[in-house]
Amino acid sequence: MKKLIWSVLLVASLISACQPAKKAVDESGSKPNVVVIYMDDLGYGDLSSYGATELQTPNIDALAAGGNRFTNAYASSATCTPSRYALLTGSYPWRNKDARILPGSAPLIIGTDQPTLPKMMKANGYYTGVVGKWHLGLGDGNLDWNKRITPGPNEVGFDYSYVMAATQDRVPTVFIDNGNVVGLEANDPIEVSYEHNFAGQQTGLENPELCKLKWHHGHNGTIVNGIPRIGFMKGGEKAKWDDETMSSHFLALAQNFVRVHKNEPFFLYYALQQPHVPRTPNPKFVGKSGMGARGDVILEADWTIGQFMKTMKEEGLLENTLIVFSSDNGPVLNDGYDDKAVEKLGKHNPSGPFRGGKYSLFEAGTRIPFVTYWKGKIKPQESDALVCQMDLMASIAKLIGVDAPKSDSQNQLSLLMGESDKGRENLIIEATSRTAIRQGDWLMIPPYNAKAVNKFVNIELGNSPEFQLYNLKNDEGEQNNLAKSNPEKLKEMLESFVALRGKNYSKIQKMELK
Repeated sequence: MKKLIWSVLLVASLISACQPAKKAVDESGSKPNVVVIYMDDLGYGDLSSYGATELQTPNIDALAAGGNRFTNAYASSATCTPSRYALLTGSYPWRNKDARILPGSAPLIIGTDQPTLPKMMKANGYYTGVVGKWHLGLGDGNLDWNKRITPGPNEVGFDYSYVMAATQDRVPTVFIDNGNVVGLEANDPIEVSYEHNFAGQQTGLENPELCKLKWHHGHNGTIVNGIPRIGFMKGGEKAKWDDETMSSHFLALAQNFVRVHKNEPFFLYYALQQPHVPRTPNPKFVGKSGMGARGDVILEADWTIGQFMKTMKEEGLLENTLIVFSSDNGPVLNDGYDDKAVEKLGKHNPSGPFRGGKYSLFEAGTRIPFVTYWKGKIKPQESDALVCQMDLMASIAKLIGVDAPKSDSQNQLSLLMGESDKGRENLIIEATSRTAIRQGDWLMIPPYNAKAVNKFVNIELGNSPEFQLYNLKNDEGEQNNLAKSNPEKLKEMLESFVALRGKNYSKIQKMELK
């Protein structure tokens, strides 16, 4: 009997030894790196690889041509903070009442005890870094910009953090390096307020003659570098950033990150600030697009990504790195500054074939460019499967062979790698706290008692007093509302929506502008 037991155990061990490894490692045993390149307000139609004819984006196109280009991929939300929250936590942003557009002085909205993508990576041997735009809050509500700022990115999983607090159009206009304001002088402390101005500080509202970039709406606070911002700021003169060199500044930091950490597994969240307002292209890109500053900064961002990819190649990292490229939400033209984005648009359509844009529940608000690239691992292809940026948490967990934290994220690794054509069954999308459901080929938007058009930015918001139901396969431009003619499908969609979202979906917060 003992011999029989030992024989069974021996066979079992041999079988186990022959099973493929669960962790994604190459023949040398190294773990794959992961880089997320995240753009800001880039529309589905802004890239030549996604149909643009008036703008040429060869470097991003090279990623799309060499990897998996998705045509049914979504940000979780039609505005930036909620999408970034979902990407880093794997959770729907509407589950967190604070996951909405934030002022630069807002406290951190990711709990320090909350599971995050960088925490998961760090716990499994990865060096983690974020470079660029943050906009998820800093501190605990009693923020002192003149001391180390905590909690922040470092407390939610990032070993290295070099960020702007919120957005380029919001104060404070300074960079923060691992919790410390870069270049801050003790005798020139920073003060920030979103309620009142400081004595002697010039604003766009009171001093328009001092503005090299004129404000259109909302952006008439403290003037920094000739640009009026949202909010008020005093002090920190030597710490203030240079707008025209911001993109190259972040690029150099991202390049340095991969060079320094190339001999260990790393995770880099590289969050570009373009083409968000204020659009301030480097002088060598001014006028290159023929579309004004918005087109110019898209060309600059494309060049920037090309330079980053060149560094990845030079350092021999492309064969062992999963690169994900996407945008946080859909496009907007006039988003607060008179930069001629509307007047110089020409034949270009940033929304591509879709309706709406940033802030909108219509498709252009959340359907975004999304590419996965891994040289030698992902074959060039196109996918129309449904996927969301929120799925990166569970998918990357599978990639590195660990259990993902419980969240709304779904494991779509086979889809991202081009090994499957099956994606999500459904997805709740969000726009300024209003939600809708995408399921199969269908989109259902419930009734909302809110304005149909944001007149400041001239974007349809997707609001209607009646149910809206669209078959996106046959009507990607959402022109034919089938809610009345197809009550069975509407009932099915509504049941799925309520099951996922809950019955209180119509309780929305006050509309905010970026």
